[in-house]
Amino acid sequence: MSSGKKMWSARVGGALLSAALLATTAACGGGSGDSADGKVKLRFSYWGSDSRQKLTEQVIKKFEEKNPTIDVEGEFSDWSSYYESLSTKVAGGDAPDVMTIEIKGLREYAGRGILADLAGKVATSDLDAKVLGTGALDGKQYAVPSGANAFALVANTAAVEKAGQKAPDDATWTWDDYLGLAAKITEGSGGKVYGTQYTFNSAYLTIFAAQRGEKFFDGNKIGVTPETLKAWWGNFQKLIQTKGSPDAAKSAEVDANSPDQSLLGTGTAAFGMWWSNQLGTLSKASGQELTLYRLPKAKGATTSGMFLQPAMYYTTSAKTEHAAEAAKFIDFLVNDPDAGAILLSDRGLPVNSKVLEAVKSKLPPADVKTLEFMDKIRPELVDAVVPPKGASGVEDILKRYSEEVLFGRMTPDDAAQKFLTEANAAIAG
Repeated sequence: MSSGKKMWSARVGGALLSAALLATTAACGGGSGDSADGKVKLRFSYWGSDSRQKLTEQVIKKFEEKNPTIDVEGEFSDWSSYYESLSTKVAGGDAPDVMTIEIKGLREYAGRGILADLAGKVATSDLDAKVLGTGALDGKQYAVPSGANAFALVANTAAVEKAGQKAPDDATWTWDDYLGLAAKITEGSGGKVYGTQYTFNSAYLTIFAAQRGEKFFDGNKIGVTPETLKAWWGNFQKLIQTKGSPDAAKSAEVDANSPDQSLLGTGTAAFGMWWSNQLGTLSKASGQELTLYRLPKAKGATTSGMFLQPAMYYTTSAKTEHAAEAAKFIDFLVNDPDAGAILLSDRGLPVNSKVLEAVKSKLPPADVKTLEFMDKIRPELVDAVVPPKGASGVEDILKRYSEEVLFGRMTPDDAAQKFLTEANAAIAG
């Protein structure tokens, strides 16, 4: 969400369909013109927090120092408006030269001819081959990963202990253990701190389903059964019933917030599910020392279901007038130790082994924890699956039916059937 909570899919769908008409328009993506002093001007779109914007401005400045004939103009927005803005630009033939996207949109953007093939244009020999491979489709390297992530449980162990509970053994605990602990934390804190904040992120369902031998996306169809969906929603329902999390209304409200405004970020929850690279932001926001844990397992599960995924991708527009310079900027972001020393783990831990080694000593405590956690669980992680075209809409469909169930407006049986019908139609191709 990559990194972020709000899902962009519903807004982007129509614009992406319009983007398919790009080939017949006269406009050229990246056509913002060069600088008055003769320098090549690149436009770079990205999302994030204020802290990410500051880091990005620093890394752009460093790139420009090393490449005095190139100016980079950052096009920044918060998460909630990023894809709406980007898809509008793309549909109008005005795509930025370098675009940041998530794995959910890769096949959609690449399949519509929006992205250029970066094979041979960006050095990749030192990049993690598994993570890099997720950016390749049909023999073309459309995307280069910024860093690596895992969807995990973030914990405030001090809050757990203050509520009279013990931190879990995340190598052995089950979903029942997690649900029970959350309820006890809320009770033990006198209701001042909730046990956990739930999330509708499909990464959670992907992991939950994998533990039951199912795939979220199985080719061009949804591989999750109604029984698994009902069990997944059952976790949410039990958390609400036992007060392990806030009620449905409050939970839906905080689910839409950024990490720093989450229950964990504001010190009002002991647990929350987030991407591993968000540990630093959550720690800073809460003012607490936070820890990463594996997600619980289903009883008898033979796999954790957790997976290694790019935090985000760097891509270039197929219409850019400055393909070489755009590729050079991406190469700098992923391969230059100076860039790594600025960005650290903001966009995931570096996937370039040499850059990671060069910046290890500069990592703040939260990032050191993230690195140690990733090293520990890496043997257990499976590769991420690039979702099919149309998958961008599934996130919103899942959230909508989840809320219907939790607010009591629809039975789990009805919601499961309707979700599967609607989601399968979205990815049928």
